Formats: sequence, C-alpha cells, structure tokens
Amino acid sequence: MALPLIWIGVAAVGAAIVAEEKQKQKQIASLRKRGLAKISHENGNSAELAPSLWRTDGQKVRPVPGSIVCCFVYGVIEHTGVWLGDDTLVELHGSGLVRAISTKRFLADRSGSRIYQAGNHLHQALVADETLERAKQAIFSYREYDLFENNCHRFVWQCVSGEDSEVTSFAKLNNHLGRYFKQAIYWDEIIQ
Repeated sequence: MALPLIWIGVAAVGAAIVAEEKQKQKQIASLRKRGLAKISHENGNSAELAPSLWRTDGQKVRPVPGSIVCCFVYGVIEHTGVWLGDDTLVELHGSGLVRAISTKRFLADRSGSRIYQAGNHLHQALVADETLERAKQAIFSYREYDLFENNCHRFVWQCVSGEDSEVTSFAKLNNHLGRYFKQAIYWDEIIQ
C-alpha cells in the first residue's frame, strides 16, 4: 500500500526538478537575448548553460569547424568531440580509435537526437586556433581508452589546448574550457 504513495512522491519531486530546470533555462535564454547573460567564467563552475534532454527551446546555432560538440549517452553522461564541418566530427570512440564520423553515427546508439556546441553568451562558437588541425592529425590514431582517465573529454581538451592532462568528467572539461577561453560556457543545440 505504501509503495504507490512513494511512487507518487518520487514523481512529484521529479516533476518539480524538471520544472525548476526549465525555468532556469528560460531565464538564461531571456538574459542572453537582452545581452545581460553572464560573460566571465568562475573557477570551479561547470557550464553556465549545460546541454539538456529537456530543453527544446532556445536559439539553434550553425556548427563551426574546430568547435567542441557533445551529445548525451543514454541521458546519463555526455560524449564530446570536435566539429570538422560538412556534417562530420572527430571523436575518441570507446574502442580507443580516434575517428571522423557523421552526426548520424555520433548519435547512433545514444539517447536523443541533439548535438550541442560550446559557445559564449552571444551564441558564438568557442574555437581555439589549433583545435581543428590537432583533431584532424589525430584521426586513425589509437589511444588506450578508459572511461575516467583517458576519455573523450581528455581527447577534446588535448585538441583545444595541446595539453595531455587528465579530464575525468564533462564538468571538469567545462571548467577547463571556461578558464582557457576566459568566458562562461553555454551549450547551444546545433542546426542539423
């Protein structure tokens, strides 16, 4: 008898969390439209506007070669890569192979159908000078893949910065990117 009440309670809490997240995202979108969004990065913070399976509104952007892109893996973790252009990006696959793949393949066997690009408060892609070239040079190379120590986020960070340092999570990648670009990070859905 108590189990249905617990389910109802969990559902109510879940609905409240989703509603709060949607409200936060609407507020950020409104601030961005008016040019009042947060510009600077605060050390220790992740993204100012993280990618979301729930967010369906907001401005979509055209991906830029050398930009950092991400998608969700089963709605639990994020997978990152570097945009090449022409519907193609570079990723470190779980097999350890660095490969150039289509957006369709990037999203295959993962949750959702959205790809997000790291940008600033004005919806402009954040692109470091040598990111694209480093990503291209890495294609068909092999790395000893590890979900926490040698993952897609570490590969992307190496393409951006040239540094081969441990990046154990998407939040840590966002913090590195914020410090590197000296800006708050916003993830905008790309136009596909």
